[in-house]
Amino acid sequence: MGRGELSPAALPRSFFDRPSHEVAPDLLGRVLTHGSVDGTVAVRLTEVEAYGGPGEDPAAHTYRGRTPRNAVMFGPPGHLYVYFTYGMHFCANLVCLPDGFGSAVLLRAGEVVAGLDEARRRRNGGRTAGSGGRRPIPDRDLARGPARLAVALGLLREHNGLDAIQEGSPLGRPRQSATMLEGAPADPASIRSGPRTGISTARETPWRFWIDGDPTVSPYRAHVPRRRSAAATSVGEAPSS
Repeated sequence: MGRGELSPAALPRSFFDRPSHEVAPDLLGRVLTHGSVDGTVAVRLTEVEAYGGPGEDPAAHTYRGRTPRNAVMFGPPGHLYVYFTYGMHFCANLVCLPDGFGSAVLLRAGEVVAGLDEARRRRNGGRTAGSGGRRPIPDRDLARGPARLAVALGLLREHNGLDAIQEGSPLGRPRQSATMLEGAPADPASIRSGPRTGISTARETPWRFWIDGDPTVSPYRAHVPRRRSAAATSVGEAPSS
């Protein structure tokens, strides 16, 4: 997939201390790892979406201000904002800008570059590949889409607020830890941008970024109205409470 050598160096917190639409394209090719009692999975990011701050971006969870649900988005940069959507999926975001600003980047898709067997087991609901008569999930589909990416990484509600900036020595880190690595930044010539996926407000804002031609990038889907009782499938359009 043209990713070259992946650097294991951790990204500094200052990387995220910028507007989300600047951070988003720079995240392409970077690697997010998450370690748990089941093992560590690493995903090279190939598609992301940026969401702005309060009163600035009507598609953002923070548009109407701080609530108990979106409080992590107002916290220090580099933390994970994990939320539940449609009563069935988790989605993961990385917080941008300093305390109090309320901005993040949604992680939409990526390539599993470590922990392939564990990622596949998670995507199979805890079963080994091929069990129960199921077809094995192709590698490209393991983290292709925000919900699949969260499942592959093992990110759940309890990981909301997890710090993805691991400074200093890796010795002594807790089992439940996330780390953003430098990876191999995408060639700027390969990066494309366009409207964000599946939102009804600010739908033309070109803050979806992806690596052109990468097979793990998810298909673009325009918003289709539907009945729902939970938040939208992006960082956008949160309920007012």
